[in-house]
Amino acid sequence: MTKFETQLTPAEKRLLESLDSPVKIQAFLNATPYSEDEFYRCPLRVLRERKAHCFDGALFAAMALHRIGHPPLILELIPNARDDDHILALFKRYDHWGAVAQSNFTGLRYREPVYRSLRELVMSYFEDFFNSAGEKTLVGYRGPINLKVFDRLEWMSSDTGLETLSTDMDRYRVLPVITSEIAADLAPLDERSLRAGLMGANEAGLFKVH
Repeated sequence: MTKFETQLTPAEKRLLESLDSPVKIQAFLNATPYSEDEFYRCPLRVLRERKAHCFDGALFAAMALHRIGHPPLILELIPNARDDDHILALFKRYDHWGAVAQSNFTGLRYREPVYRSLRELVMSYFEDFFNSAGEKTLVGYRGPINLKVFDRLEWMSSDTGLETLSTDMDRYRVLPVITSEIAADLAPLDERSLRAGLMGANEAGLFKVH
């Protein structure tokens, strides 16, 4: 964190100091255009370029949450083969979990800290976790992952180690939330919910369903 802070301009420090709650961090991400880029941006680059996809946004949120006293925790939502994964930044209040996230989908962003377990939190995303064809795709999750174990990669201020960070996350065990039998029997999303979930989406950043 110290090295990251030394690279901030006075204006950037003032902006980050204004993000003094999870809600304000989420508001910053809501105002940040969704990135269709296939490369990763570190939090410092997100701050300067104001563009982020879910991985970038989760790291930014983890950094911002860490600045206000939370451990820098993330969690990965795991889909089937017909969708992208999704990354959340986690926080706790009154011993309950909440989340901050950047997403191309309306329903995959903020969660109030009202969930007693991580599985409860994960399942709050289930109905909103679908691809552009309207198929519900969430099958599991991995985490929490404490980003402090990746501090050697300078993940807050450098893009260089982010591919390594992403790859190393795969070592964490995936916890399933549904069986293959349940997954095969899920109802498709109705058209109105699909339109609502994709409202304002950057089409170039959507998973290409074939």
